[in-house]
Amino acid sequence: MYNEFANIYDLVMRDTPYDAWVSYYKAVFEKFHKNPKLILDLGCGTGNITERMAGEGYDMIGLDSSVTMLSRAREKNSEILYLNMDMTDFELYGTVDAIVSALDCVNYIQEDIDKLFALVYNYLNPGGLFIFDINSAYKLRSLFGNETLVCDEEDFYYVWENELEDDFCHFYISFFMKEEDGRYVRCDEWQTQRIYTVEELKTAAERAGLSVVGVYDSLTFLPPEENSERIFFVVEKK
Repeated sequence: MYNEFANIYDLVMRDTPYDAWVSYYKAVFEKFHKNPKLILDLGCGTGNITERMAGEGYDMIGLDSSVTMLSRAREKNSEILYLNMDMTDFELYGTVDAIVSALDCVNYIQEDIDKLFALVYNYLNPGGLFIFDINSAYKLRSLFGNETLVCDEEDFYYVWENELEDDFCHFYISFFMKEEDGRYVRCDEWQTQRIYTVEELKTAAERAGLSVVGVYDSLTFLPPEENSERIFFVVEKK
């Protein structure tokens, strides 16, 4: 996942409000009276949030399973420590003050959610927060569902086909990127997201000894609604 696609990821995701994620993390820290110094970014991708957090004065570690995504991240900021490991199977040299995971990375964990929370518990300092967001069950079932999406931009074109299968949503994406000579180069990507309920994730966090101290609608401190598309979780190691 995210191998060939890494080369065009930033182009396709250029309208993503990364600054809003960073501002929200800072607001969460303030709300819960935390002042983290060292932060781990799980599923950091090409480092768009990691480097912004570093720019805010945090010491950052970025972790991702895609070598090509991390290569792009290192091009942006070679001073950040980037680790090529899986979110459900990683090792750090020590503990961190906070952990973040943005843009529905947790949905990509299909079977090993308990391993994720166990590792978070292991590497998070007491009192530290784990902040992550998911695509909601409503979004994946009702908006993505079995739909086909088409995007036609000046410099790229893609067809995004979705397929629901029980608690999983499969994505089949074909990108066509415009080269300087006018030719289009095709890149195919296949992904799967797990559909999680709020209760499933709360229970999994609690099994690991963590406490869910907040569940919010996207980038707010309001409770999620039935048709919320993105849900944020704030988890604390007591």
